[in-house]
Amino acid sequence: AVDAALLAGVLMRTAEQPNASDVVNYAPFTLLPSAVPRALFEQACAVQQDFNLLVDAVSQNKEFLEQTLASTIKVDDFTARLFRIYMQVLEEGLAQTVFLGINRSDYMFDCGLDGTAALRQIEINTIAASFGGLTSRTADVHRLVLKVLGKTEEASQLLPNNPAKGLALGIAKAWELYGSQRAVVMFLVEEIQRNIFDQRCVENELWNRNIRVVRKRFRDVFEQGSLDASRRLYMDGQEVAVVYYREGYVPQIYDEQSWEARLLLERSRAVKCPDIATQLAGTKKVQQELSRPGTLEQLLPGHPQAIARIRATFAGLYSLDEGEEGDRIAATAIADPDRFVLKPQREGGGNNLYGEELREVLEKIKDSPERTSYILMDKIKPQPALNYLLRAHSPLQVSECVSELGIFGVYVRQGRELVLNQAAGHLLRTKAVEHADGGVAAGVAVLDTPFLV
Repeated sequence: AVDAALLAGVLMRTAEQPNASDVVNYAPFTLLPSAVPRALFEQACAVQQDFNLLVDAVSQNKEFLEQTLASTIKVDDFTARLFRIYMQVLEEGLAQTVFLGINRSDYMFDCGLDGTAALRQIEINTIAASFGGLTSRTADVHRLVLKVLGKTEEASQLLPNNPAKGLALGIAKAWELYGSQRAVVMFLVEEIQRNIFDQRCVENELWNRNIRVVRKRFRDVFEQGSLDASRRLYMDGQEVAVVYYREGYVPQIYDEQSWEARLLLERSRAVKCPDIATQLAGTKKVQQELSRPGTLEQLLPGHPQAIARIRATFAGLYSLDEGEEGDRIAATAIADPDRFVLKPQREGGGNNLYGEELREVLEKIKDSPERTSYILMDKIKPQPALNYLLRAHSPLQVSECVSELGIFGVYVRQGRELVLNQAAGHLLRTKAVEHADGGVAAGVAVLDTPFLV
């Protein structure tokens, strides 16, 4: 299995040499594909275009973003800084006319008391949604493993899956609509690039279409980036058509230069994926607000079927804003912490609080405005299954595991017209039950392939 993963290019750089490709290892994965209820998988795929519509609608609704984030930006400095850039760019007038969204909606399968499973959305990632590349290659590994085990029939049932191609299609469409053959696509990347091969899968799809790609960091943008009179973005004298963020979602990476670079990018005509409004649309506070009765109707008028499909995936989400409702829900969670998850406005995994830790934090902040920087969500209880999690230099042991299904979505809008809206493939990540939170990049979950049952 490990050799098959290395052959297929399911690769990551090592922790010891995160910026060197001369020593690499396989990205962690499950030995066997995991069972996923077919009906729930199909439900998740079917609702993705609706979520694309919704994220796009939220990103264009200034009043909604202002009202929803008003309490959060008072106490959460990171969201506040993003919001300030958003307002500044709007006041100046948007130079950008083409908009590209690449998101990933993540779900778990909530097991009811009667044993039936339901699809429940965990979150929607609107910036730097990763593993579309590596997951395009993982199914081949599982196909081979099943054949070696004599399960040829089961091997033939694994779905084809190529999110890298779907993501590249969206980037290519945005590049084409930008309208300059000479312009490049810029991947905005981290200082530490362990997950480079995942990005290279998407990048190579673009090279195959003869679209030039450059890789730059925030500090490169600060040092080399400039705008001309019509706010075209230039890096090193090259015009940039599309900025694809694989960085920029955690506060730790921003120093003053990075914030200046971010403002420069947002002011430019280049197609940002995402633009700052779409990043704000992915905050946990917005997610919680969307679950309030009437909110979806306000954002998607004339789309009752889409609204019904979206709402069917929501878990219970609760506001901790100051006031009677927030006081009541905080008290409920302190009394019964195992029912809930406490979520800050952060992406990238490993940020959520559970159980005793949730109770301690809420006890500490329950009477302070700081609590409005979190939301509460019902804790989802999936049915565990046994699997082997293959990680470099780790003992081989069977683990009780739970899985999380992500569906990639891609949309492109020119002015007011949506010219592309589709689901672009799936990602299954699996982790041992003792880990409450965290994804593959955080070193907790591993790559998996759904086996539909």
